[in-house]
Amino acid sequence: MILFLKIALVGICGLIAFQDFKERMVSWILFPALGIVLGGLYLVQLPFSQYYPFVLVNMFLISLVVLILFLYTKYIAKQGFLNVSFGLGDLLFFYALALGFPTMTFLVIFALSMVFALGTTLLWSRTRKLQTIPLAGLMGLFLSLVLLISLFPNLPSLYVF
Repeated sequence: MILFLKIALVGICGLIAFQDFKERMVSWILFPALGIVLGGLYLVQLPFSQYYPFVLVNMFLISLVVLILFLYTKYIAKQGFLNVSFGLGDLLFFYALALGFPTMTFLVIFALSMVFALGTTLLWSRTRKLQTIPLAGLMGLFLSLVLLISLFPNLPSLYVF
């Protein structure tokens, strides 16, 4: 069951990355699918009683990050927020990711995926001019890599906190 869910996640993340790289748009149905499969993988590995406290903290942290981004773009950058400086798909990816991991694991994956996206964008921008950054696609690619690496035996579980 766990292997099936991880393979499904890699597939969903692959579709998100493909669509975001190709069209800079992602089909909205992929985000609820991502959240459901991530939540299902979480619930298969940890007791149900631990799910809601961790997910509520994760949702609060994402909301805080989004609020800070909104305030920055509105008052400092003086730009529009949603679909101008930050895409709806990126927002939906953030919240879907929050459904899938204990808080410490979530913070590590979220932070490292941002570093991965920043590094990839900096390297990518040397060869081509970027109008927008496929953040959800890059985060999906990073999550796929993490899930594939987690399939190796003798590695610590993503659900140990």
